Amino acid sequence: MKKEEKKSEAFLKKLDPAYQVDKGQKMKLVVEVANPDAEVKWLKNGQELRVTGSRYIFESIGNKRILTINNCSLADDAAYTCVIGEEKSFTELFVREPPVQILRPLEDQVVMVGERVEFECEVSEDGAQVKWEKNGVELTREETFKYRFKKDGKKHFLIINETTLEDSGNYIVKTNGGESVAELLVQEKQLEILQGVADLTVKAKEQAVFKCEVSDETVTGIWVKNGKEVVPNERIKISHIGRVHKLTIDDVVPSDEGDYSFIPNGFAFNLSAKLHFMEVKIDFVPRQEPPKIKLDCASGNADTIIVVAGNKLRLDVPITGDPAPTVVWSKGDQVIQQAPVRTDPQPGVEVNDDVDIISETDGRVHVETHPDHCVFIIEGAEKSDEGAYTVLLKNPAGEDKATINVKVIEAPDPPQAPKILNIGEDFCTVQWQPPKYDGGMPITGYILERKKKKSYRWMRLNYDLVKELTYESKRMIEGVIYEMRIYAVNAIGMSLPSQPSQPFMPIAPTSEPTQLTVEDVSDTSITVKWRPPERIGAGGLDGYMVEYCKEGCNVSFLHNASLDHYFLSAASEWVPALQGLTERTSTLIRDLPTGERLTFRVKAINLAGPSEPCTMKEPVTIREIMQRPKIWLPRFLRQKLVKKVGETVNIVIPFQGKPRPVVTWLKDGQPIDPKQVGIRNSEADTILFIRSAERHHSGEYQVKIQIENCEDTAAILIQIVDKPSAPQKLKIVEIWGFNVALEWSPPQDDGNTEISGYTIQKADKKTMEWFTVYEHYRRLNCVVSDLIMGNEYFFRVFSENMCGLSEKPANSKDSAQIQKTGISYKPPNYKEHEFGEAPKFTHPLVNRSVVAGYNATLSCSLRGSPKPRITWYKNKMDLSGEARYRAFSKQGVLTLEVRKPSPFDGGVYMCKAVNEHGEAETECRLEVRVPQ
Repeated sequence: MKKEEKKSEAFLKKLDPAYQVDKGQKMKLVVEVANPDAEVKWLKNGQELRVTGSRYIFESIGNKRILTINNCSLADDAAYTCVIGEEKSFTELFVREPPVQILRPLEDQVVMVGERVEFECEVSEDGAQVKWEKNGVELTREETFKYRFKKDGKKHFLIINETTLEDSGNYIVKTNGGESVAELLVQEKQLEILQGVADLTVKAKEQAVFKCEVSDETVTGIWVKNGKEVVPNERIKISHIGRVHKLTIDDVVPSDEGDYSFIPNGFAFNLSAKLHFMEVKIDFVPRQEPPKIKLDCASGNADTIIVVAGNKLRLDVPITGDPAPTVVWSKGDQVIQQAPVRTDPQPGVEVNDDVDIISETDGRVHVETHPDHCVFIIEGAEKSDEGAYTVLLKNPAGEDKATINVKVIEAPDPPQAPKILNIGEDFCTVQWQPPKYDGGMPITGYILERKKKKSYRWMRLNYDLVKELTYESKRMIEGVIYEMRIYAVNAIGMSLPSQPSQPFMPIAPTSEPTQLTVEDVSDTSITVKWRPPERIGAGGLDGYMVEYCKEGCNVSFLHNASLDHYFLSAASEWVPALQGLTERTSTLIRDLPTGERLTFRVKAINLAGPSEPCTMKEPVTIREIMQRPKIWLPRFLRQKLVKKVGETVNIVIPFQGKPRPVVTWLKDGQPIDPKQVGIRNSEADTILFIRSAERHHSGEYQVKIQIENCEDTAAILIQIVDKPSAPQKLKIVEIWGFNVALEWSPPQDDGNTEISGYTIQKADKKTMEWFTVYEHYRRLNCVVSDLIMGNEYFFRVFSENMCGLSEKPANSKDSAQIQKTGISYKPPNYKEHEFGEAPKFTHPLVNRSVVAGYNATLSCSLRGSPKPRITWYKNKMDLSGEARYRAFSKQGVLTLEVRKPSPFDGGVYMCKAVNEHGEAETECRLEVRVPQ
């Protein structure tokens, strides 16, 4: 029963037993004092609190004394005491840490390869712990420092400096109160053409301006004319403002005509256009003038036009003739048909409605005919557009004909994946073939890149173009796996990268193995062993290759020209002894020719190839060596082997003898049943195996090994033991005073081993609890002493051997009654007392005030006989069967527990007790307070 609290003289109202507050909230602890002028002290964990800024505020309002704690933290989770003189009011404050919420979630992002990515989220608390994951795998600080994590107050950042395609995926930030997911999409870095370079037709002394616009302001590039870089001068100017690149040519002259291209650095494409120079000549053309074609190209009268693939080819051909000639374009035997098109008339010039525009295949090729010139156009030139184009002019006065060769050039195709040759400790030789198509221009060189296998960054190896088809890469780290790739470069630009080479590791071959010796030999096999190389290196060791040849093929090479042919052919006679490699330092080679003399050698193999061989000094004859049979019986088997029933018997007996001996097992002179005992033989030992031993496995086992007429034998004694049976004929021989004499016989079954003793136990008839009297007792009789007068006893005995006590004991049939001779006790007769009593509450219920959320109990004490039936009521409503209430009764104390009450649980509670002699009631009021 709860002790009644002594009423305080200094406090009218003390602190509640406990308070709870969320982290960051404000908490007020309030007491009421009897004396309005009383001074109080506040203690935290026994230390007096002082005024420190605005964290603790002490107030005195009338009879109330208030301690206010602002912005509660985990450090405020403590015990607090209010002290007035000698009296104290104690409470505990629990600070609850709320879950960390994500206030601003992550946002999806789309970036180009190589760009920086920064994921940002904001949580509800400064310094909170968060966890970052990618596709369900937690992100940590790696050796490559790929990911960086940063905190700034409530903000958390995940930073990826240089993204790769592999960085695409779902990124998750997690707190103990939630999580946020965002998707990162990494795209190949592409340059978008916002405005291409347009073809220009410019007259003498005019200005030509080539302009293009790309999507990236940081991209730089060069301008080329007919494959050669344009060098600025007083008349030619190059500018780059933002995303716009310009080439300006002032005072155009005929030599400026040609194919101009802008090549952005770092991208395998270019933007090209044609500059046509139009020379205006005002000549008097007599009537009936034969047609004339006037070709003026950038290179004088050359008839070859070069155009970059994908660009537009526009060929303006000035023509004369009266009357106006008919224009026919053809390529080889194919005449390009024409369809009419109308052009804007010029003053004084007649417009011919038959002026044509022609189309071929997909409509990329067409022509235009004007009074003073004709135009041949190819939209988006392709390789198939190469060839000789013929223009034929006809009028009544005659005809004229000209042929123009068109050549289409482009960036070359990527080379095939390179091959790695001659791998060394920190270098390798890279070899490749030219690309299948050079783009129509000679290959000017190659660019090589390499990267580590697990890295995502390619490193450029050369800045000057490599002219050859091989390259030696140096300064590599031994043991690290690398890949190589190649770019081909011509005057137009750089190809796409080749496929990476096969991964390779810069290593050197190991040193040769050592100490190659013969371990065993038979008529058709041999066992050789060796020691590992002294130097293995970072590339590790893949295994060993064992070879052999007939005697004479492994002679050292001599500097003798007459013997070169013999030694070269002899070297080819080495035969692999194994399929593939072996990782062990010994091996058995089978199926060898009997009687042949063979020489053996072994090489260590790793990624760099084979080491120098380790060769036997002398040939070995493949022939069995006779060795007498001999059994090496282990020392522990030279005496009896004892095992318990159910245990495993596993006996390994090594022996020697060549050729392989014949092994025979017997048990007690009879052959062994293979269903009962397992036998397994090898070349060097024999094994007897019993999975679960039984009693019948006991006996003498003989093993015999025999080679022709020679033999050797050994005997092994095995004893399988079990627990004994119970002793026999346990009887009580004599009873005197406080002693009992017992006697019994040995057990019928000793478990196949010696009985080591007996365990004697006694039990009082009233309780039948067994107590041990003797353990490991050796004799067949004993005296049990110090028994209690008036008690009756039973006895039992267990037998014991090395396996333990018997499963069952021997029990005494009769009991032993311990009593004093001549004394008998007659109990007196008493009138039975009447113990009936009506229920009465010795301690009634008292009013209580509790804090909501904490279990509360109401207690009272009761007496009555027979035991009264108890019923609890709340506001006169029966609480029986209500899950929120639990009633207890112990030693006359009645308790009602209210689980985590709320203000709804307040009210008048009553306890009612009823028996056959009457009934009683007690009640109290329960107040449930909500913390402020």
